[in-house]
Amino acid sequence: MGEVISLEKALAIRDKLRAEGQTVVFTNGHFDLLHLGHVDYLQRARELGDALIVGLNSDTSTRTLKGEKRPIVPQDERAQVLAALACVDYVVIFEETTANSLVEALQPEVYVKGGDWGKSRTPPEAEVVTGYGGRVHILPYLPNHSTTRLIETIVERFGSEGMEGGG
Repeated sequence: MGEVISLEKALAIRDKLRAEGQTVVFTNGHFDLLHLGHVDYLQRARELGDALIVGLNSDTSTRTLKGEKRPIVPQDERAQVLAALACVDYVVIFEETTANSLVEALQPEVYVKGGDWGKSRTPPEAEVVTGYGGRVHILPYLPNHSTTRLIETIVERFGSEGMEGGG
C-alpha cells in the first residue's frame, strides 16, 4: 500500500531511490471519482519504472481548473484512495494549477500523462521534464472512461428523481 507524504519526504525518498539506481515515474491529476480509466492509467504508468509518485491537485487547485462544483471528493480522501492502490507508491498533494514546481523538485526519470494530452496539446510540465533530461511518456487514453462522463451518467440517471436506496 502506498503512502500520502509531504514534498519534503518525497524528496528524501527520491534521493534514496536515485542512489539505488531505481527509476522514478511521476504523474499528476485530480483523480476525482476514481474510475477504471484512472486505475488502468496508473497501472500502466507504474510499469514504466520502479516507483510511482502521484501528484494530486488540491481542492483549491481543482476548483480553479475544473470549476466551483469540483472536486466532488475532498483532497485527503482522494489521496487515501490513490495510496490504497497497489500500483501507487506515494501521493503528494500540491496547490498550484500545474505540477511544474513538483516536477522540478523531484526530477523523475519518467513523467507520464494520459492520451488526452499529446498530439493536440502538450502537458505544461513537459518543458520542465525535457529541461533536466527526463522523458515524457503519453499513455493511450481509455475511451469512454472519464470523471466528466461518470458525472454525466449519474446526472442522467438520477438527476431529476434523486437517489433511492442510500449508498
